[in-house]
Amino acid sequence: MKKIGFLSFGHWSAERGSAVRSAQDVLVQSIELAEAAEELGADGAYFRVHHFARQLASPFPLLAAVGARTKKIEIGTGVIDMRYENPFYMVEDAGSADLISGGRLQLGISRGSPEQVVDGWRHFGYQPAEGETDQDMARNHTQVFLQLLEGKGFAKPNPRPMFPNPPGLLRLEPHSEGLRERIWWGAASDATAVWAAEMGMNLQSSTLKWDETGEPFHVQQAKQIRKYREAWKAAGHKGTPRVSVSRSIFALVNDTDRMYFGGGRPDADSVGVIDNTRAVFGRSYAAEPEKLIAELRQDEAIAEADTLLLTVPNMLGVAYNAHVIETILKQVAPELGWR
Repeated sequence: MKKIGFLSFGHWSAERGSAVRSAQDVLVQSIELAEAAEELGADGAYFRVHHFARQLASPFPLLAAVGARTKKIEIGTGVIDMRYENPFYMVEDAGSADLISGGRLQLGISRGSPEQVVDGWRHFGYQPAEGETDQDMARNHTQVFLQLLEGKGFAKPNPRPMFPNPPGLLRLEPHSEGLRERIWWGAASDATAVWAAEMGMNLQSSTLKWDETGEPFHVQQAKQIRKYREAWKAAGHKGTPRVSVSRSIFALVNDTDRMYFGGGRPDADSVGVIDNTRAVFGRSYAAEPEKLIAELRQDEAIAEADTLLLTVPNMLGVAYNAHVIETILKQVAPELGWR
């Protein structure tokens, strides 16, 4: 069995053919797609976060709204860029969203991806300490965030407070018990996956990875997952960590599917350079269900992961994306033993 959810990049554009023409459209439709996915039996509704872009940005109002409109589906991000985050305020926002959802938040965080603007985090008031990089800053913010999620008191109370205080040092409120165990780290390298394990976070591995061995993407990603699990065990953490991978997968079952995805999409990995580092990008899958099933059986990383996030073309609208999710859940997943 495997948990299957969707991951929306939350694009919006007024260009011809877009069903998501404004920021309001993408927010409302994101909630509607989460509702539709829950009704279809999907396990998760995850959303990408990008600043300075016509995409979803501030995640917590959306997560709280999805939590209020759904009952069972997991709600998450993939990922929040920690270079931009105040970990203290983030703890309050995350705790609120998690409590509204009844403890269904699965929060994916990371150093983030290439930005729309130069050093955008500086506009948010953050900059690395002397001798540190922006990656160091993201990790520092993350470590503070994880510590605060433990819910231990650290702030000395005012001797003459406006409202009565509980005894001892005060923590941030609202505190959501158990949220610390539902934090995920988006890792693009083996080393960051190992660090995530050492820090006691779950692992999100996306559709790209630093090309560290020259092997096919899914082989490198599977090895990354195995190294992560070895590091988790070595760190002595309790419980079993979760691992997700993201894939673009389309079952071609009607003319609309074939029009959108039936031709011209790469059926092999591609290579590029991000931040002066060679990266390998995983292939997309688009075929009739029988062929699709055979191809997916060969993906080692999907086999290793317990959670699969389907990247959806959100600008094609709620109804079509619900169809994309449904075909995977009903015509592909059972044959692979995922359902």
